[in-house]
Amino acid sequence: MNSPEASRLISRPMKTKAFSLITAASLALAGMELAGAKTYQVTGPVLEVNDSMIVVQKGKDRWELDRNSDTKVNGDVKVGDKVTIDYTMTAKDVEVKAGKGAKKETTSPTASPKG
Repeated sequence: MNSPEASRLISRPMKTKAFSLITAASLALAGMELAGAKTYQVTGPVLEVNDSMIVVQKGKDRWELDRNSDTKVNGDVKVGDKVTIDYTMTAKDVEVKAGKGAKKETTSPTASPKG
């Protein structure tokens, strides 16, 4: 029973498995990209622009966003243009302070154990 119909039936499950594996791999790779910092947007008119920053008015607030050679800009940004900027937040410095319930350790390094 080596008919073409039989070979099509046998290969269909293999095609389904291959498709499933490719789909799973694609989703895994997409998930890795999403695991980074969350992306935000701000839209408004440009108040200032230079090589290192773009200043946008959002409501009553003035938003200063740094930019560098990696910043993708579609067109020539000028003062007065309405722009939408995608940005992420990145920590620059982190200072850790003890929480309210934390106790300070008062053990002296020269204290001898009681015996």
